[in-house]
Amino acid sequence: MAKTLEEGFATFLGRLAPLSSEHDAAASHKNSVKSCLENNFKCYEFFETGSFGSGTGIRHHSDTDYFAVCPSGNLSTSSSSALRSVKEALQSTFWQTSGIEVRTPSVRIPFGNYASETIEITPCTFIGMIDTPVGNKPQYSIADYSGGWMRSSPKAHNSYVKREDDRLGGKLKPLIRLLKAWKFYNNVPISSFYLELRATKYAESESAIVYDIDLHHILKKLYDTNLASIQDPMGISGLVDACSSAAKKEESVSKTLTGFIRAEKAYEQRSGDIDKCFYWWNMFFADKFPAR
Repeated sequence: MAKTLEEGFATFLGRLAPLSSEHDAAASHKNSVKSCLENNFKCYEFFETGSFGSGTGIRHHSDTDYFAVCPSGNLSTSSSSALRSVKEALQSTFWQTSGIEVRTPSVRIPFGNYASETIEITPCTFIGMIDTPVGNKPQYSIADYSGGWMRSSPKAHNSYVKREDDRLGGKLKPLIRLLKAWKFYNNVPISSFYLELRATKYAESESAIVYDIDLHHILKKLYDTNLASIQDPMGISGLVDACSSAAKKEESVSKTLTGFIRAEKAYEQRSGDIDKCFYWWNMFFADKFPAR
């Protein structure tokens, strides 16, 4: 039970943080996955990225993500073909694991019951260093959604989020975690990377973070912009789309409207009826928010 809204969000964030045991369960497969990629594609670097790597993962919902860096000559010039080849190699190695699939720009291997026990491998090639607002960072080519390749730099984007998180006293990453909780608990098919960029770009103009206020403001921004693509603030990935297809965007726009309405009702009650405020945040988070 939480008496204040601040206590409610603190309790909720404690529940959202991934357990070290679930991350370890996925990471235990790391070496065998790496060996497969070394043998088949001469992979020479294998490093963790994504929500676990950046500290914004959600318990039982966030995948464990790795970039597998291979020489360009060992991956097909068609990214679609490259992903299929990686999938086939992994399926041959983990022949007892069902459900291995291509999920562009990655290959997904479900090793357990929870998403946190799923490894997503992004095959890529190193294309040099790039000067960014957060320093000189390595960039890679990863699969796009049309059979070609696009640029990506997880280390630049992680540094960008960390820079703003440090400036805001460690409150940006929890805010991103809250956004991702809304996404996962309501099955909103929005890209987690898109949400991270939107939240961090929003936070650039803020001097402090108050979770319920800023969560409301970000939902309003998402709704007002109709989930418009965002220009990568690091100047690497170009325009970043909210969703991977028109159908997913249509569904996401509808669920964003519902989320915004609930956040708006909670926001209106934050200085009035605190019980109703808790009620609407509980609706927003699909009955997962702490009781008062």
